[in-house]
Amino acid sequence: MSPLTLVLIGIGLFLLAGVLSWALRNHGALAQAAAGVGGVAGALIGLWGAGAALVTRATYDLQLPGSMPGSTLHLGLDSLSAFFLLPVFFGAGVATLYGVSYLKHDQAKRRIGRTWFFYFLLAASMGLVTIARDGLVFLIAWEVMALSPLFLVLFEHERPDSRRAAWIYMVASHLGAACLLVLFLLLSPDQASLDFSTYATSVDARTVSPTLLFALAVLGFGSKAGFVPLHVWLPEAHPAAPSHASALMSGVMIKMGIYGIVRVLALLGTPEESWGWALVAIGASSGILGVVFALAQHDLKRLLAYHSVENIGIITLGLGLGVVGWARGETELMVLGFAGGLLHVINHSLFKSLLFLGAGSVLHSTGTLELEKMGGLSKRMPVTAGTFLVGAAAIVGLPPLNGFISEFLIFMAGVAGVGTQSASVIVSAMVVVASLGLIGGLAGACFVKAHGTVFLGTARSDSAAEAHEVAVGMRFGMMVFAIACVLVGLGGCFVVPLLAAPLTVIVHQDAALILPPLLHAADSLGVALTVFAALFVVLLALFGVRSLLAKKQPAVEVETWGCGYPETTPRVQYTASSFAHPITRDLSSVLRTKESSVDLESLFPKRGHFHSHAPDFVLDLWLTPLFRRVARLAERVRVLQQGTVHLYVLYIALALVFMLMWLR
Repeated sequence: MSPLTLVLIGIGLFLLAGVLSWALRNHGALAQAAAGVGGVAGALIGLWGAGAALVTRATYDLQLPGSMPGSTLHLGLDSLSAFFLLPVFFGAGVATLYGVSYLKHDQAKRRIGRTWFFYFLLAASMGLVTIARDGLVFLIAWEVMALSPLFLVLFEHERPDSRRAAWIYMVASHLGAACLLVLFLLLSPDQASLDFSTYATSVDARTVSPTLLFALAVLGFGSKAGFVPLHVWLPEAHPAAPSHASALMSGVMIKMGIYGIVRVLALLGTPEESWGWALVAIGASSGILGVVFALAQHDLKRLLAYHSVENIGIITLGLGLGVVGWARGETELMVLGFAGGLLHVINHSLFKSLLFLGAGSVLHSTGTLELEKMGGLSKRMPVTAGTFLVGAAAIVGLPPLNGFISEFLIFMAGVAGVGTQSASVIVSAMVVVASLGLIGGLAGACFVKAHGTVFLGTARSDSAAEAHEVAVGMRFGMMVFAIACVLVGLGGCFVVPLLAAPLTVIVHQDAALILPPLLHAADSLGVALTVFAALFVVLLALFGVRSLLAKKQPAVEVETWGCGYPETTPRVQYTASSFAHPITRDLSSVLRTKESSVDLESLFPKRGHFHSHAPDFVLDLWLTPLFRRVARLAERVRVLQQGTVHLYVLYIALALVFMLMWLR
C-alpha cells in the first residue's frame, strides 16, 4: 500500500469520525467514542503514510478526471507535503484524546457531535490542502479549511465576544481567499488547466510578473498564517474555540499559510532577492510586535494567541534568509534558513498545542482565563503546571528543548549571512539575529509572568483556591506533547539531517548539495547541547553539595518580620499587570496602553487598584474606525434601496443605457 493511499485513508477516517459524531450528536457518550476511535486511528495511519513518504523521498501521484472542464482531481505526496502532514496528523490525534475528556462535562449542555464534526472536517481539509496538486482542488480544500473553524469559534455562540470573533475571522479568511483565487488564475497559462505541473510553464513564459504572484501569495497565505497586520482574527478566534480546537488551529492550521508560501516558492523557481527582504521584514515585525502585545495581555489564551503571531514571525525570518541565500547562490545560508524555518513549523506545533491544552486545563478547573484571578495552581494541578512549564521553556528557546534547535539553526543562518561579501545579505542577517535576540528576551519575560501568575504564589480567587487536577485523558494529551518537545530537542542532531528531503523539493537541488550544511549544523548543535548538558550537571552537583552542607548545619528558628502583615495574602503578590508594567510602560508608544489606577497617598488610604489594557493597533485603532465610517456611509445610501420593484427595474434600465453609451 503506497504512502499516499495511507494518507488518504487517514483523511477518510477523520471524515468518518466527524460524520458519525454528527449522526450520534444526541447521544453524547457514543459521539465521544466515535470521535476518539476514528480520530486516533486516522492519525496513526496518516502518520505512517507521511513518515514513509518522508523517509523514502519518493513522489506519489493520483490523477482522476475532474467534473469541470480543464480540471482534474490530481493528488500528490512528496517530501514537502509529508513534512507538513506530520503536525496535521500528530496534532489532531493527540488533541482528540484531550478533547474527549475536555468535552465530557458538556454532554448534558450542548450537542458536542457537531463540534467534533467541524473539528475533523478541519483536520481532513488541512490534510487535503497539503496533497492537492490542482488549483481547483486546492481552493476547495482551502475554503473548507477556512469555514470549518468558524463553527468551532461559535462553540459558545450565545456570547457576544464569540460572535464578534467569528465575524472578524470570516472577513479575514475570505479576503485572503480572494487573493488566492487571483493567484491561481494568474498562475494558470490561458486558464486552460489548473494543474500545478502547468504553472512552471506560465512562470517561465513570463506571462505575468513573478513578483506579483509572490505578493498575492504573501497576502493570501499570510492572512491565514497571521502576519502583521493580517493577524487581527487570530487573537480573537483562538480564545473563543474549545481548547483542543484552539490547539489544532494555533498549532497546525496557521502553518498551512506557511505551507502555501513555500509551495508557491517551489512553483515559481529561483526567487528575487527582494522577496527574501520582504519576508525578513514581515518576520521581524510579526515576531517583535507579537511578543510585545502578548506581554500586555491578561487573558491566558489571548496571550498564547499573540505568541502564535510571534512564532510565525520567527518561521518567516528563517524563510526570508533562505530566500535571500537562494537568490544569491549562498548554499549554506539558503539551507540553514529554510531548515530553521521548516523545523520551527514542527516545533511550534508541539509546544503551542501543549500550551493551549494547558490553558484549557486551567479553564476547565478554575472556570476563568484571567491571570489576575489565578495563582497557586501548581499545588493543586502538578501535572498541568509541569507540562505547561515544559511548553513555556520550549517556546522561549531554552535548551535542550525543541524550540532551541530550530532557533539555533536560524541563528546559524544569520551568522552565515554576516560572513558573506554582500552588504544587503549582511544587513538582512543582522536584522534576523537582532530580532531573534529581542524576541527571545521579551518571550522569556512574558512566560515568567504567565507561569508565575498562574501556577506560583497563592490563590487570588476562590475558583483558584478550589482548583483540582484535570482528568486522565487531558493529562495524557499534555504529557504526550511535553515528551515530544523533550525528545525532538534531545534528538536534534538526528532530526536536522532529515530536513534535506523537503528542502530538495523547495529549491530543486540535489540532496548531495543540501546535506553537508545540515550535517555541519547537526555537529554544531551536538556541541552546544553537550555544553549545556555539562553546565546542567555542574549545577546539579552544586545543588547536591549545598543540600549536604545544609543538613550538617543546625536549624535555627527566628521570627520573621512581616512588614506589618500577619501572613502572606494575594494582595501582596505581584499581579500580571504589575509584573509586566516596567516593560509595557517603556513600550507605551507602540502598545497605546490605557491605564486606570487609584493612588494610595493618604495616611489611611482606601483599597487601590491598577488596570491596564493594550488595544490591538490594527483592529482597534485602524480597522474598527474604518468599518464604522463605511457603515455610516452605507446608512446614507440606503435610501436607494426602497424595496420597490418598479425602482429596481428603473435601475436596471439606467444601467443598460449607461452600458450602451459606454460601448458607443
